[in-house]
Amino acid sequence: MFTHLSDLDLRLIRVFLAIVDAGGVSSAQATLNVGQSTISTQLATLETRLGYRLCERGRGGFALTSRGEQFVDACRTLLNAVDTFDSTARNVGKKLVGTLTLGMIGNTPVSANARISEAIARFRQRDESVRFSVLVRSPGELEEMLLAGRIQMAIGYFWHRVPSLDYTEIFAEDQLAYCGQAHPLFERAGRVTVAQTADHDWAWRSYPLPEAAALTPHSITAVADNMEAVAMLVLSGRHLGYLPEHFAAPYVEHGSLAALNPKTMRYRVAFQMVTRADRARGVRGTKSDIVYAFIADMAAAHRLPSIAAS
Repeated sequence: MFTHLSDLDLRLIRVFLAIVDAGGVSSAQATLNVGQSTISTQLATLETRLGYRLCERGRGGFALTSRGEQFVDACRTLLNAVDTFDSTARNVGKKLVGTLTLGMIGNTPVSANARISEAIARFRQRDESVRFSVLVRSPGELEEMLLAGRIQMAIGYFWHRVPSLDYTEIFAEDQLAYCGQAHPLFERAGRVTVAQTADHDWAWRSYPLPEAAALTPHSITAVADNMEAVAMLVLSGRHLGYLPEHFAAPYVEHGSLAALNPKTMRYRVAFQMVTRADRARGVRGTKSDIVYAFIADMAAAHRLPSIAAS
């Protein structure tokens, strides 16, 4: 068992996490750039230092033991703390020091990404030494990660409101109904009525769409939780479906998709900037100074003066 941590222990811990992330000793060779026998020796050394087995490996495949699963969490906590300490020590005197983890849904409009990039540029002009970490997940996953403290801000479309999270609208996106080139309605695209779509199959989102409640079709024969999957179904020519106008534009230009009726078969969804709520108004309870600063920069970039003050 560890009596104190050494540089060797930290190296062995990083090797262990690389094995876990790769899914096995052999798979970790490319990541660590060393041979399998060396990795196996390092893993065995770590287990000897700890006094218990971390994982099962062999013909049956790679699997963490129950202690190994707990040790993974402890290792990630430790290395995050080490990285934070290293950054803080190197940047003593900076006003903002640490990490800001942003979660986003995929395929946001180009104009929206430009505004987010502007916010990052504004933030980088501050007296700061902050490491940005950006990941892409589904809306539900982003809310869960916010609640667990694994990310500090989420940007995307959220169809419900969690009481312990703050939601601020930053832009809106238009969704239009489309058909594929092989669909019977393609030749009439642009002037199709809602009644004319009633006997056709639709692809719909697997989560609630309050903004489109009045447009919900009767014949939903396919569901998906992301726009890429909906597009695939619509492009098959066997389903109608709603897609973001900006996302469908290249397919429309190519002649693969056509909007059924841009005037009547459309709805708008709001995209939100989401953070954990403060415990009390005016008290910086759950948000760090880094998060407050970036909220102000996002507000300025999106022309939201009501929350632009940091």
